[in-house]
Parts: sequence; C-alpha cells; structure tokens
Amino acid sequence: MTQWIENPTGGRDRGPAALVRAWAEVLVRPTRFFRSAVAPGDQAPGLVFAMAVVLVEELVRFALVADAYPVIADSRLLSGVLWLGVAVLLVAPAALHLTAALQTVLLIPLVRDRAGISETVQTIAYSAAPCVVAGVPVPELRALCGAYGAVLLVVGIRTVHGTTGKRAALVAAVPAAVVFGYGFRAFAAVETLLRQWYII
Repeated sequence: MTQWIENPTGGRDRGPAALVRAWAEVLVRPTRFFRSAVAPGDQAPGLVFAMAVVLVEELVRFALVADAYPVIADSRLLSGVLWLGVAVLLVAPAALHLTAALQTVLLIPLVRDRAGISETVQTIAYSAAPCVVAGVPVPELRALCGAYGAVLLVVGIRTVHGTTGKRAALVAAVPAAVVFGYGFRAFAAVETLLRQWYII
C-alpha cells in the first residue's frame, strides 16, 4: 500500500521549524501549499506532521478535560503518558494510512489520472492542521476545526489529484467524516451544540 522511493524529490523540509511553517502555510494558502509541498514518495514529513497535530491536540485535551483518558493504577499522569503514546505512536499513523487507502479506493472510479497513495497520505496529514486546537473543550471551536479540516482535504484532493471541486468533495466526504467527524470529535461537538440550542 505504501509507496517508497529511495531518494524522494521535492516535498517538505524536516525539523520543528519546517513543521510550524507547513502548519501556517496550509492554513493560509492551501492550494499553493498542496501544489508545491506534496511530492511522490515523501511521506515522512506528512506523517510526522499528523503525529505532531495529534500530540498537541491530545496534550491540550489531557490538560483541560478532567476525564480525557481512563485512569490506570490510580495515576492520572501515568495514564496520560500511556494514552498519549498510544494515540500518537499507534492510532495516528494507522488511521492515516487506513484512511489514505479508503480515499484511494474512492478515487479510483472517478479520477483517472490521479496521483499516488503517498501523495494521498500527505494530503490527509496536512489537512489536519486546524485540529491542533481541537483538544480545547469548546464545542464551537472543535466543530470549526473539523469543518476547516474537511475543506482543506477537499482542496488538497482537488489540487493533488487534479480533479474538479465537486468530485473532490464527493470522494473526500467519507474520509473527512472519519478523520474529522469521529477522529477529532467534530460530530460530538456539533451534537453538543444542537443540544444546547434545543434542536435535538
């Protein structure tokens, strides 16, 4: 499933400064970012980016939400370290690659001259940029993060795979729901808002 190239060309620089630059660029100039920063076989920066987003989001959630994680051995700190490790080192990479595989399957019937799986992995990873603050327990903010991430995913799919906006929105709908609706809890935030507004 994963495309590996021994010496990838293009793509993102490495290091903390490059992560911060990528985060700012994808939020402000997404089309330009996806056009210039996503390269064949250069998954490593995208994977690190996604893991960093999950790390910050979960750290904020752990710090601000009292029952963010189940407590093990009567130690909230130890439990936090354990669950953070699971979220960042296991769940985030696995979810990213499984979602990329799903996105690729959805692209096959609608986009003939599409880019590779590696580019899809990077596109999904970078579209998670707004969710760095999704751990703040404010439902309006979490819902906005999810919506913005979904929009970035559509822009990324359209740009990277060279398709129309309508097709990109169609093929990105299910992956966006998985990543942002469930993964970053945007659906739960929307449900909370609807209850607050007495709609449900």
